[in-house]
Amino acid sequence: MEAPAMARKAFVVDQAMRAKVRHLAGVGVRQDDIAKIVGCAPKTLRKRCREDLDRGVAEANAMVSGCLFASAKEGNVTEQIFWLKSRAHWHEKNVPEDPVARGNGEPDSQVVLVLPDNQRDPELTQALQSAEQDALERYFARKSRR
Repeated sequence: MEAPAMARKAFVVDQAMRAKVRHLAGVGVRQDDIAKIVGCAPKTLRKRCREDLDRGVAEANAMVSGCLFASAKEGNVTEQIFWLKSRAHWHEKNVPEDPVARGNGEPDSQVVLVLPDNQRDPELTQALQSAEQDALERYFARKSRR
């Protein structure tokens, strides 16, 4: 005659168990590992302690957010940048390696900036006109090659 199968011991969830599950979930322990620690199957843990799992993670996130915010307010630039990127949706723009590039992708070796001339310095006026003329000649020389 076979021995009768033993019934599983009931998994009892009390306040101490709930607090333990919230704590473990909050510090980032995986649910499968929490189940091993408290002595139940992962499916049972999720069924019986769903609110505690979610609440533990939410409370931990709130605590870390508060610390991050306080540190950012105190002047921690790294945390200020992180906050603005993650919460205020700030982002960095990609800057090309050569900030002075032509629209067609060819880098330009020189930039000529033509300033308004007030005619007060004849030497400056002549230099500006010469530079402008040189720039125009180079531009049209490239245009004619295409």
